[in-house]
Amino acid sequence: MSSNGSKSPPWGLRWRSSTLFITATVGIGLFTDLFLYGLVVPILPFILQDRVSLPHSQIQSHVSALLAAYAAASVLFSIPAGVIADRTSSRQLPFLVGLVALLAATLMLVLGQSVPVLVLARVFQGISAAVVWTIGLALILDTVGPEDLGKTIGSIFGFISIGELAAPVLGGVVYKQSGYPGVFGLGFAILALDFIMRLFLIEKKTAAKYTDTKPNNSNQEPQPNDPDDEEATESSPLLTQKEDELKPYTIPPSQPKPIRAFPLLYCLSNPRLLTAFLLAFVQATLLSTFDATVPTLAESLFGFDSLKAGLLFIALVLPYLLLGPLAGWTVDRYGTKPAAVLGFGYLVPVLILLRLASPGGTQEVIKYCALLALNGVGLAIIGSPSIVEASSVVQRYDKANPGFFGANGPYAQLYGVNSLVFSLGLTLGPLVSGGLKDRIGYGNMNIVIAALCAVTAVLSFVFVGGSPRLLGG
Repeated sequence: MSSNGSKSPPWGLRWRSSTLFITATVGIGLFTDLFLYGLVVPILPFILQDRVSLPHSQIQSHVSALLAAYAAASVLFSIPAGVIADRTSSRQLPFLVGLVALLAATLMLVLGQSVPVLVLARVFQGISAAVVWTIGLALILDTVGPEDLGKTIGSIFGFISIGELAAPVLGGVVYKQSGYPGVFGLGFAILALDFIMRLFLIEKKTAAKYTDTKPNNSNQEPQPNDPDDEEATESSPLLTQKEDELKPYTIPPSQPKPIRAFPLLYCLSNPRLLTAFLLAFVQATLLSTFDATVPTLAESLFGFDSLKAGLLFIALVLPYLLLGPLAGWTVDRYGTKPAAVLGFGYLVPVLILLRLASPGGTQEVIKYCALLALNGVGLAIIGSPSIVEASSVVQRYDKANPGFFGANGPYAQLYGVNSLVFSLGLTLGPLVSGGLKDRIGYGNMNIVIAALCAVTAVLSFVFVGGSPRLLGG
């Protein structure tokens, strides 16, 4: 019998609320967002030319504007998405609303005959991205808890990287073979799968209402003064130690109205949290730098067309796919500092080695693929430390200040800010790297990016995971 005694459990409760299904649903949601984004990008110039009848001289500027509209909407709506999610009783409802925005965007791209409609479509895509990344990551933390967050994020990021890789290639190939109907037919098929999975999803806390077990919410720990804890007296020194560790995270009462409205603002004074956001920003900058420079370099060095240039990304993404879960497991096992310091430190020399890329035939292509694969290993290592570190810091604030962040905690707000920072990196990466590549060359551009990774590695050593012991931490 169900614990509430009045309602029968929903159909398929066990598998619909299982950790595997929830994780897969979030993974498909993130995959769909990246896949549809990449699927549309290669055909935007053709949409502007065929449907809007723009002159050729204006197409590049309008493509850039459409890309900027997506990024700007994602930045602007990330924090509101987090606030709404933390103030609603269910993550599922806003998660579904985000998919509705993506469906509306796709329909506008199919039917749009003017620039304003296409811009609005990209804005809706950006809103959907803000929602799915904010709500999705919060839902993952609700489901697996902080202990397995790194491994889970590493696995998901490895999976969704396939979408990031395959979408532009598939978009170009399908458009060439079957035009717009083929491209958008593929998009709607993935949207349908995503919608069904989000609709079937049952959150752990909802499933707990129909069972005799409590939800597996690892964000909550037994209170030190729990009268049912028979070992409270014996473990009191440990409990006191935990209380002492949480003292720096205590928030004084009578905070100003902006902080009461968005409590995460207070946490932004913590250098560990700021460094975690820096990791996310640099990670996104690196990913978008490769997206922006690999195709143009492949064309200039090897004479590759867009399809062959897209295939080069396999060398970059395959190590990410294979090593992401392992790298996430090491973060869960050994903490965020080793992965952050070693990952960004490792990227310094392998980024510099990219200057060895030279014009030529098969041998030079193989050499460049090997260099990309080395960088893919580094991207896998830095895939999860930022999320895990930020979650760890905010979790301490949540435990030290019961009720301050509301019933659902601050995690959707946190991932809203993280989505904002990540979107900024995705936006600025191509602009900065493209400008540097044009002015100082591809090799020197990578030296600048490597220097950014070196600074990030040093800051990670000082702040991520707490101050190192040799600095008095």
